[in-house]
Amino acid sequence: MVNPHGRFVWYELMTTDMAAAKAFYSKVMGWDTQDAPTSGMSYVLFIAEKISVGGLMNLPVDAGRVGATPSWIGYVAVDDVDACAASVKKLGGAVYVEPTDIPGISRFAVVADPQMAAFVLVKWLRPRPDQPADLHAIGRVGWHELLAVECDKAAAFYSELFGWEKAGVDAAATGPYQLFSVGGQTIGGILAKPASMPVPFWLYYFNVDDIDTATKRVTAAGGDILNGPLKVPDGSWIIECTDPQGAMFALVSKRNSRAVGYFESASSGGTGGAPAKRWSW
Repeated sequence: MVNPHGRFVWYELMTTDMAAAKAFYSKVMGWDTQDAPTSGMSYVLFIAEKISVGGLMNLPVDAGRVGATPSWIGYVAVDDVDACAASVKKLGGAVYVEPTDIPGISRFAVVADPQMAAFVLVKWLRPRPDQPADLHAIGRVGWHELLAVECDKAAAFYSELFGWEKAGVDAAATGPYQLFSVGGQTIGGILAKPASMPVPFWLYYFNVDDIDTATKRVTAAGGDILNGPLKVPDGSWIIECTDPQGAMFALVSKRNSRAVGYFESASSGGTGGAPAKRWSW
């Protein structure tokens, strides 16, 4: 069993229309859904290959009042939520929700790094299947990307907090694309956010079997394609999208594509296995 500490193990969509979001992602990703009400609130599980891979909930009213919009947020497993939340504060980050128990399920804290990109610390209180080591499994998240203002400082923060290590650098239109790894496995990258993006944030790439058909599903279901399809150094194809409520997400396919429309060939070289970005905002 791989130690989950420092690994993303859950993904949650906070939205303004649960019914519409459930229908959209079922069409785009082929996920099954299951209602799982907890603590008096509505909650839906997204299920791929009979394993729950993410959750769906209403955007909290208080969050909406202070300007929060529909978005995906990632959960990172830690050995001690309280100690890690304290470290976030010590390192200059913020704790939005102090360590809290969901009885019989998890202890969690909602936090942000010093540049205000949000994520969740979690420790499961009962065994559950976590994100598999195979980052190419269809229906799962295969890549994690942080769009930051100061990339070196962001990398240093997560290295100190989770023990993430630098895993090479690729080229991107906005500057160096810093890859990072945990437990020897490269799981994501950090790059400078486009000026059009108001704040730093995490972007999650969901694996699909074919980027062309996935692109059609996104638009047919009412979503928008922001960028792509793009081919990246390892031969994968990616698109960045928003769902009908405005939450941003990305799709990645390892298979060859007959992509039409926007195309920008990837440069040779790089470390491989990483969707190095070619932004065209």
